[in-house]
Amino acid sequence: MTSKFALIVAATLLAAPAFADSHAGSGDPEAGEDVFKKCKACHSVTADDGTAIVKGGKVGPNLYGIAGRTAGAVPGFKGYSSSMAAAGEKAVVWDEVNFVKYVQDPSGFLKEATGDDGAKSKMAFKLNKGMEDVYAYLASVGPS
Repeated sequence: MTSKFALIVAATLLAAPAFADSHAGSGDPEAGEDVFKKCKACHSVTADDGTAIVKGGKVGPNLYGIAGRTAGAVPGFKGYSSSMAAAGEKAVVWDEVNFVKYVQDPSGFLKEATGDDGAKSKMAFKLNKGMEDVYAYLASVGPS
């Protein structure tokens, strides 16, 4: 029994850094807050309790808690493309690498993530700089 417990503890301790790394990144949250002003035309950041962190549009999903979340998984948001829903079904998670790739080329990212050459994103805007900063900002204002 003791060896099973030790194995569970060891596995948990080894997994913790990997989980932390999925939320940590190379970006600057303060710079990301400034860049996010471009994103709020379509996206808001609203905490689970309804507190508006960034008032924004509702065309895109609420980005609160995006760091570490499965793609296409905001409860109640019905505006996802079928390609984004397919990415979620394939367990694509928004870590910094995926987020940066997506905001640079949304449809290209979904084509790669889903394996569907016809995949499309509803996101029309592409971000060419500050992507890591935006991710860091969103991670910093999300749940801990």
